[in-house]
Amino acid sequence: MASNKNFLDFVLDQIHHAGEISAKMMFGEYGVYSDGKLFGLICDNQLFIKPTEGGRNFIGDVVEAPPYEGAKPSFLIENLENSDWLSELVRITVKELPEPKPKKKKKV
Repeated sequence: MASNKNFLDFVLDQIHHAGEISAKMMFGEYGVYSDGKLFGLICDNQLFIKPTEGGRNFIGDVVEAPPYEGAKPSFLIENLENSDWLSELVRITVKELPEPKPKKKKKV
């Protein structure tokens, strides 16, 4: 089941304090970025955040699940109503993630 645009808009609104937030459609679902770093996925109208030590410590009682069949487990975020908490989790996570690799230029 693909995620709907209303759920995506709700999540993006909840984390708008966490930097420059964007989302890209990927295989019928969405990749969520902050300042150019992919930090989460929205799949089946659920938010999954890449696991980091800081995120694990911040969340406390972590629920992990794969966002799609065959994927590595991520943090399944159930507390979507608290915008400040969710934005802080995103900031903590993004801070620990490596910088994205530069894209290779296509040869013409």
